[in-house]
Amino acid sequence: MPKKRIGDLLIERGLITDNELKFALDMQKQTHEKLGEVLINNKIVTPENMAKTLAVQLEVDYIDLAQVTIPTELTKFVQKNTARKNHLVPVQQQGDTLYVAMDDPLNYYALDEVRKAANLKIVPMISTNVAVERAINTLYGNENAKQAIADFQKEKGLEESANEPTITNFDFIISANSISGDADSAPTIRLVNSIIERSVQEHASDIHFEPRENEMDVRMRIDGVMRDILKVPKDITAAVIARVKTMSGMDVAEKRIPQDGRFAVSVLNKSIDMRVSTLPIAWGEKIVCRLLDKSNTDIDKEQLGLRPDDMEKYEKLIHYKNGVMLLVGPTGSGKTTTMYAMLNELNTRDVNLVTLEDPIEYNLDGLNQVQINPKTNMTFANGLRAILRQDPDIVSVGEIRDGETAEICMRAALTGRFVMSTIHTNDAVGAIDRLEDIGVEPYLVSATLRGVISQRLVRRVCPYCGEEYEPQKDEVERIGLEWKPGLKFKFGKGCQHCFNTGYSGRIAVFEIMMITPEIRDLIYKKAGRKAIEEELHKPENGFVSLKEAGAMLVLEGVTTAYEVMRITNESD
Repeated sequence: MPKKRIGDLLIERGLITDNELKFALDMQKQTHEKLGEVLINNKIVTPENMAKTLAVQLEVDYIDLAQVTIPTELTKFVQKNTARKNHLVPVQQQGDTLYVAMDDPLNYYALDEVRKAANLKIVPMISTNVAVERAINTLYGNENAKQAIADFQKEKGLEESANEPTITNFDFIISANSISGDADSAPTIRLVNSIIERSVQEHASDIHFEPRENEMDVRMRIDGVMRDILKVPKDITAAVIARVKTMSGMDVAEKRIPQDGRFAVSVLNKSIDMRVSTLPIAWGEKIVCRLLDKSNTDIDKEQLGLRPDDMEKYEKLIHYKNGVMLLVGPTGSGKTTTMYAMLNELNTRDVNLVTLEDPIEYNLDGLNQVQINPKTNMTFANGLRAILRQDPDIVSVGEIRDGETAEICMRAALTGRFVMSTIHTNDAVGAIDRLEDIGVEPYLVSATLRGVISQRLVRRVCPYCGEEYEPQKDEVERIGLEWKPGLKFKFGKGCQHCFNTGYSGRIAVFEIMMITPEIRDLIYKKAGRKAIEEELHKPENGFVSLKEAGAMLVLEGVTTAYEVMRITNESD
């Protein structure tokens, strides 16, 4: 009996309509892609549903890799290079049979290669492309790390496991700017390299090495949320910390005071800058590495996620010829990304643009970037004074931390320069309070401030497992909306694409305060926060708060009400 065509099966299972199939077939003639790829790319069918339908057609089992823990010993049957080349991952061995998950079970060349290498009978199972990729990253990332740990303990002998190892015998002089081709490197080097590679594969923003009483936790921040990755035995902890400190150019012997450093690596054809800081804690030194992808320096304003009315204000703000523009928000709110998008747009040959940064996160062609160095007395205030003698048109100050720096920024703006900077406050109006709190006179703020952009990052609902639901009245009202029957919000139920979190990726939420003549007058008169907020919220000013901007994203199904409550401190 001939097998049913995949399109007919999808219709039979109620996953697509006749019109959607016709559309996909017409598109397929133009793109020459597989029908499944067309349906997935146009979000007509989810990858999971396509894989499950293919499983029925091909008479193979579907496997949800997010629900499976793969034993690391299976890597002896399928090497990492083989898994990556053929896009498959071993999942289980039963006797003389090895089960492998792949997104294309008809790839007989791949199955034959694995059969010859493993000398076992191979049974294919089907999963989604993303799930297979993530399983490969997890399995071989863990395998490399565990093998490095085993090799370390083998070299040093089990009798040393209760003692802190010395660091003088480790090979720390191997190149710190390459993490590939290291099979013959010292185990500690291979362990650190595997952790860095895993962080890039998982799109982590930070790696945290956290010594505990009996082991060291390795965690990564992915989409703004900390995730456990690995536990390192106590006898290796000191060696791992020493390796990272050496790569970062720190003093390995100094363990009593915090240190800062950085290094660059090439991972998966990406050039990654790593900013590293240490902090003495109860059980050793905690290390945090921040990953900066150099390939992301060409940031465009269109990528920021500004709404049309916000884009109009943004354009007006950054094209002032003089005055001060501030970006505000907590650490990790995306201020640096927005600042570099502005610098990319303003960086033209007809202006002298100078930046003061601590540290310089991305090197941009054509910019005059100055690194802050307190050890040489190159502070923000002193650097700013020097810059003003260099005839700048635009000055970008990494952060206003004190009244002296703030006042110099304001006075520079009075002399015809456009100054951009960041400051830590909870919202746009709070920037005015903060400037006055650190000693800047209200008349200076009133005369020079052009506008304030406040932002946060919220997680996006996973596009693969997002579902609509009818929210409770309290949930609707807490994000500032009016409840009405039939209102629908969206949430992610969790799937293999999003680590079962229901979220995938992040988007910025903005509130932009333009300094109108009325607000300028209120600042000058020290009218206070309440008066400024009342003026801001008048309809003619078109001000949209963070909560209101977030609520719009909830209505559009981009994020959840919980995320909006989280960024506006109303999640309790």
